[in-house]
Amino acid sequence: MSKRSLIEIARWIALLGVLVVLLFPLFWIIASSLKARGEFFTRPPVWIPSHPEWSNYPDSLQRGGMKGLTDSFTIAFCSMAVSIVLGAPAAYAIARFQVGKKNLAFWILSIRMFPPIATILPLFVIFRFAGLVDSYAGLVLCYTVFNLPFAIWILKGFIEDLPKEIEEAAKVDGATRFQIFRNIALPLTAPGLVVVALFTFIFAWNDFAYAVIFSGSNVTPLPVVIAQFAGGHEILWGQISAAAIMAILPALILATFLQKYLTRGLTMGAVK
Repeated sequence: MSKRSLIEIARWIALLGVLVVLLFPLFWIIASSLKARGEFFTRPPVWIPSHPEWSNYPDSLQRGGMKGLTDSFTIAFCSMAVSIVLGAPAAYAIARFQVGKKNLAFWILSIRMFPPIATILPLFVIFRFAGLVDSYAGLVLCYTVFNLPFAIWILKGFIEDLPKEIEEAAKVDGATRFQIFRNIALPLTAPGLVVVALFTFIFAWNDFAYAVIFSGSNVTPLPVVIAQFAGGHEILWGQISAAAIMAILPALILATFLQKYLTRGLTMGAVK
């Protein structure tokens, strides 16, 4: 066997090892979602349940998982939509008209860099005064505050990569600035819009810190519901695992269907 073949085999073994390490948590949570109560702390551990407990899934939905899914999807989708609707025009204005030059763009990005824990207390005081605690509007606004800078910064880079000659030609043909933005800039930055949509949705979907502080009896996102399965006298490991699988699926499905646009969007502009 040649040296090149040995190197290739070693490379595949290393990749397989990394893949096993990365996928093991997913395998373990899937197996845990199908375990009965007495199979979680056995020695040796139960890797694959002999009699899958499928009832963990409907049980988790009945214990608040369905409302958690609905609330999380509503909040994440609204935050994603608002971030795109407001972020795209703002990014176009900064990229094409040099509004605020570089200082404004970096100031917008600095908002996204704030640690969440540093903003929870002032936001809670403001939301309590405005009556936005335990409401959809409050959580949507909270996530949009951090999603919008990300959307503006990403879309600004995509728009700056677009040739200005295309827009100038449309302007010569009589197109207004809004028509240029709607009919030329937005379609050409579609990969960037997909990247922004996916990441803003995932941020609002997965967040726990803001959800647990600003939620209540009226609005209960899925991460908060999962945390409530761990009570003082009993921890429902099967329901926790089942709800966690349901929390993973939406982002996984979106990333799978948008993979072509996502890859193009993440790599656009990398090579001039």
